[in-house]
Amino acid sequence: MIVCQPDRHIHRATPLDGMRCAGDLNEVRPRWEGSQRSLCFEQIAEYHLDKLSDPRLSPSAALPRSVPGRYRPPRRTGRNALRLAALCCLLGIVSLCRLAPGQTGSADEDAARRQFTNFIAEGSRALQQGDNAAAEKAFREALALSPDSVEILNNLAISLARQGRDDEAIALYDRALKLKPADPITRRNLGVAYFRAHRYKDALPLLEAFAKADPTFQSLDLTGLDLFALDRYRASIVYLEEASHLQPGDLPTLDILGKAYWRDKNYSGVTGVFKRIMAINPGSAQAHFMLGLAYDIAYREQDAFKEFQAALAADPKYPGVHSSLGLIDFREGKSAEAENEFRQELSTFPDDPISNFMMGEILRQQEKPDLAIPYLQAAIAVNPAYRDALFQLGQCRLMLNQPKEAVEPLRKATEADPSFAEAHFVLGKAYSMLGRSTDAARERNICRQLQARQHAMPNTAQ
Repeated sequence: MIVCQPDRHIHRATPLDGMRCAGDLNEVRPRWEGSQRSLCFEQIAEYHLDKLSDPRLSPSAALPRSVPGRYRPPRRTGRNALRLAALCCLLGIVSLCRLAPGQTGSADEDAARRQFTNFIAEGSRALQQGDNAAAEKAFREALALSPDSVEILNNLAISLARQGRDDEAIALYDRALKLKPADPITRRNLGVAYFRAHRYKDALPLLEAFAKADPTFQSLDLTGLDLFALDRYRASIVYLEEASHLQPGDLPTLDILGKAYWRDKNYSGVTGVFKRIMAINPGSAQAHFMLGLAYDIAYREQDAFKEFQAALAADPKYPGVHSSLGLIDFREGKSAEAENEFRQELSTFPDDPISNFMMGEILRQQEKPDLAIPYLQAAIAVNPAYRDALFQLGQCRLMLNQPKEAVEPLRKATEADPSFAEAHFVLGKAYSMLGRSTDAARERNICRQLQARQHAMPNTAQ
């Protein structure tokens, strides 16, 4: 008879990919790429998006320019600025011609056209100069004169996206598509807006169509990034590989490609990307960090430790190095050293989900649940489907005699991983403390069934 009880090995050392987003779950909106732990995901996305060229897409609007990072987007030339202004003015004049059908060129109409042209020119110039509030004001004035202009709707949406008002930008792109449903530029812009708003599922079909119609380095790379954010690492590898062959020396793409191979557990792919990085820049932080990961996978902790230290020497703020060192220390039972590494990571990257989770775990083990909870909540805020963080948060709530507050994170942990027997057991305990005997019995029964299945697996193998 199997008696449902918690496993003895409550905590197994969390791997670096423990922050899976469970992007295949309905309506999950993972946000962990906003953390620097994901190899400067947003900076890399901005770096590539800023190279896209179209008069109605100012690519820097795709991701906020205020995001710090090592990768600097190229400056636009004066020719591009003039091209944007001239084309927008031309399109604006054509649109304005429809304002008063049947009328001849009266003085009022000529004045309105000049005013309209000035609004378009002001808005275009403001976009180029990064004055997004001024651009928004000018394009709103122009839109009031020509409400059915797809071009003005796009430019207004760009000015809003640059201000972080993604939902408003999306609404404008939707409005433009109702006027011109098949417009490829608006569809591409909408895909970028969805990406910025972390709506990766909504972005994917638009970005895939973009990459298929125009398989450039930027379109392939952006689609790969979107799939990466959805945990679809194998699919992302296809796009990222194509992008990397179009620009073999692009280190940011190789960085993400190596991470995709690593999360897909394709370690030969990791090695291949490492060799490509070494050929470009053998002393780079990326190369040392990736070699450290390869050593860590092979249980060569001392070699991994040396490579992570070399990565820090090359770039003291390289994301993920301190958390990687902390995980090695934690596995070796060096709790104080591990805590120091995780705190150093958080001092630079406060949203890092791995370091937040591990700090919560260390403090829970020290029987300081009240101090652990904020760290666990921070990890969950970045990745709402972080199974281990949800479970430990439930544990901390029970330690504080808060069974009502423990139920939700424990239930979400079982949803993230239905085979997590221990989470079912602890959830049953929380229900029992609340007097919900039927629910408690159900969870204990699930736990028994899962443990019976797990105990039977070795016998089956024999």
